[in-house]
Amino acid sequence: MVYVWVGVGVVSVSLASIFIRLADAPPLTVAAYRMCIATVIVGITAGIAGRGGFASVRRSDLPLLVGSGTFLAAHFALWITSLSHTSVASSVLLVTTTPVFVAVGAHFASPDKVGRLTALAVVVSVAGGVVIAAGDWAEGERHLLGDALALGGAVVVAGYLLVGRRARGRIPTLPYITIVYAVAAVILLVAATASGAPMLGLPAESYFWMAMAALLPQAVGHSLLNWALGYMPAVNVTLVVRAEPVLATLMAIPVLGEVPPWTVLPGGALLLLGVYIAVRSGEGRRANV
Repeated sequence: MVYVWVGVGVVSVSLASIFIRLADAPPLTVAAYRMCIATVIVGITAGIAGRGGFASVRRSDLPLLVGSGTFLAAHFALWITSLSHTSVASSVLLVTTTPVFVAVGAHFASPDKVGRLTALAVVVSVAGGVVIAAGDWAEGERHLLGDALALGGAVVVAGYLLVGRRARGRIPTLPYITIVYAVAAVILLVAATASGAPMLGLPAESYFWMAMAALLPQAVGHSLLNWALGYMPAVNVTLVVRAEPVLATLMAIPVLGEVPPWTVLPGGALLLLGVYIAVRSGEGRRANV
């Protein structure tokens, strides 16, 4: 049953890009609403579970929590904007290269030099990105901008994870994500308002799909995957999540009528291979500590 629920979680997460496209609203508007709704859901859940967990948060933790929330806000702003410029396949494949950047960041944050596996993961992932970019080049510079934004989204979410590791050592999950989500929501609301992105007066369908993006991928999908970490090795969960780009690409064909360039196949295979190597590198490094 654990694998069944993990499957439900992966499918739910894979729907994010589809719902965002269907919302047909400015990227910062979608990002702000997604995080605001997710914050309310998580906050209510944390309240039901009990407020005792918030007592573990110290004043010295606040810079880490604010930093983590800032990285998360930047991730959603960059990635959701990328979906307005490039294909779902390219965007999701590139944004899910996060484990590669986490592996590199973890190595540079430690006294050890970058290991051979991590270096290989970077080389393979770069090769995959070049192949995808070559296919998107034929589609125009706009697609390349989308690819760059998605890659930037992968980099900043790596920062979110690396900063979060330091804070999560003492703070329980629900209080941690409630505070981090709230920080990200405030930042995105301010950014959306400052940029003139509309928050009111949108079609009802837009609000529906934005709510769905917060409920299924965020509240259901990510929660199930975090729950699975209590029953499965982290490397197994991480590798199962690699199905997200494949599912998102397949769903985009009938729902959005979007057929990606043929270069997505070899480029995506290289990206996923690079992510796999990065995950194995991280597991091996922790095993040797």
